[in-house]
Amino acid sequence: MPTKIVLNDDQIPQKWYNIQADMPTPLQPPLGRDGNPIGPDDLAPIFPMNLIEQEMSTERWIDIPEPILDAYSLWRPSPLYRAKEFEKALDCPVKIYYKNEGVSPAGSHKPNTAIAQAYYNKVFGIKRLTTETGAGQWGSALAMSCARFGLECKVFMVRISFEQKPFRKLMMAVWGANCVPSPSEETQAGRNVLARDPNTPGALGIAISEAIEQAVDDPDTRYSLGSVLNHVMLHQTVIGLEAKKQMELAGDYPDVIIGCAGGGSNFAGLAFPYVADKINGKEIDIIPVEPKACPTMTRAPFSYDHGDEAEMTPLMPMHSLGHKFIPAPIHAGGLRYHGMAPLVSQLAVDGLLAPQSYHQKDCYESAILWARTEGFISAPETSHAIAAVVAEAKKAKEEGKEKTILFNWSGHGLLDLIGYDKFIKGELTDVEMSQEELDEWTKCMEGHPQPMTAGG
Repeated sequence: MPTKIVLNDDQIPQKWYNIQADMPTPLQPPLGRDGNPIGPDDLAPIFPMNLIEQEMSTERWIDIPEPILDAYSLWRPSPLYRAKEFEKALDCPVKIYYKNEGVSPAGSHKPNTAIAQAYYNKVFGIKRLTTETGAGQWGSALAMSCARFGLECKVFMVRISFEQKPFRKLMMAVWGANCVPSPSEETQAGRNVLARDPNTPGALGIAISEAIEQAVDDPDTRYSLGSVLNHVMLHQTVIGLEAKKQMELAGDYPDVIIGCAGGGSNFAGLAFPYVADKINGKEIDIIPVEPKACPTMTRAPFSYDHGDEAEMTPLMPMHSLGHKFIPAPIHAGGLRYHGMAPLVSQLAVDGLLAPQSYHQKDCYESAILWARTEGFISAPETSHAIAAVVAEAKKAKEEGKEKTILFNWSGHGLLDLIGYDKFIKGELTDVEMSQEELDEWTKCMEGHPQPMTAGG
């Protein structure tokens, strides 16, 4: 069995897979403030119409334009690895495969949609994109993609991550983007938050508000989101479509699929093509993983909620901790979002996914073992997937079952070493949300419409 399975450039998927075509429960529509479903025109000030069409499409396959395929070929197809040394260290009856999305220019899975979004905005005539970023992976990816297609890029980076990860800002600057800490004095949304709490660590919901505010104020600008939305999940499915070809070449099929999940995009990218198999009767465990400090899927209600703190986005049906949520400053900045992608949320409600949550110290412990066996230093976000792999391997040993595990190694942690330093020094603490805190944060959703569940 080879260590890695590599596809040729001509084996990059030519179409994205749209899970909406096969979901047992159709996705419920986003709603306006009046509680009525919104239409394409309501989103036009925020997104270009070609992406709005993808957002609302229920077609199973959507063609990938040639300029996007050309850009993808810089790093796609990404290699599929067999984690042989990690398997030995665990000494469990499992085969572990991982899709290495850290090989992109930005070092994560994020360019799969950043390239697509930059392209579609460019052909629509947009000159500038605004966005938010948590850990900086998304901001870096969009900065790189805007440079490729000749767009200006403005990034609002969650303040605590901006301070923890200064080299992310420098990466964005090299690619020509302007990155500022959020909340900032540049927007009314930012000024409002700073007036309430000048020392706030920030949150993705706040950064989103700032980015949208600047986008809607300028007809030449649109907003770009790195996760959560349907078209983002769509673009990421190149991961799982490639993985299926590679697993077939390996003569194997996974019993367990794992990915970390903050907004849901890297998880969805690997998992959705396999969710289609599960919908069609395949027995497979599909596990999105999140921090116990931000337990969106594992503890938060499934409700209509805003995607941002200032309530500028429509109401979306999703698991949410509440749009006013300010997360604890854990190092997995990309997993600190209050909501979960509506597509991922609906599939979880339908029982097709089995979400798990872990403490950050368990994740770093798993990531250290991974680095010392497989060699790659994982992003703090990715370490959550590795922690789940360890747990599933031990479970297989306890059950006396042989299992094949496939997970998404969604990005490297070479710019996230401060977290590793703190873990090695014993300075990291685990944070778990209390029920009282959960109840307090979710109060802002009181009175919101409630999505229908399987029981009606």
